Amino acid sequence: MGERLNLLLAGAGMEALDEALAVRFGEYCALLMRWNARTNLTAIRDEAGILSRHFVESIACARALPTGIATLLDFGSGAGFPGIPIALCRPEIAVTLAESQGKKAAFLQEAIRTLGLPARVHAGRGETLGVQFDCVALRAVDRMSDAVRAARALVRGGGWLALMTTEPGEQFNGTASDGVLGFRSVALPGSERRVLVLTRSEMDIQG
Repeated sequence: MGERLNLLLAGAGMEALDEALAVRFGEYCALLMRWNARTNLTAIRDEAGILSRHFVESIACARALPTGIATLLDFGSGAGFPGIPIALCRPEIAVTLAESQGKKAAFLQEAIRTLGLPARVHAGRGETLGVQFDCVALRAVDRMSDAVRAARALVRGGGWLALMTTEPGEQFNGTASDGVLGFRSVALPGSERRVLVLTRSEMDIQG
């Protein structure tokens, strides 16, 4: 699976994973497919779809995140996208996976155990964490506009909100009063419409 993933990355004009990392992504894919056979983790259930849609997109997100991020929350992690690929590709980032659905949270626990990741799982809604992060990432969450508002509150001053979406939406046309310094979008591979939108919060004013 790791070799097939690298072929897809090459086809998207992206740098290949090293052999050890490709093997770990293969283990992640195999685990996801086993769990998906008995519980609904993701609507995409075949290996080719998982690799091309979930993995390639999430790896592109991981590589596009700015440097200097020490903590990241995957808000509504589901089957671990993009949080687990970020934890694999960017080991300097301490990743928290927030997922309120019990079966999905159980899968995330098994995934980080199997892959030996230092990430943690919060089996609940991200809003209940009560802490802020250098970056909050969202992908395919329900009620996106509401989720974006909730996620913004979890981004520390000067931190980043990373949204994988088809449309940036009006919520990203931030002004100073919104505490957002505008946004930029990065095209995601494999689609003409899907983008990674990155917004940065204003720094907290001290004193």
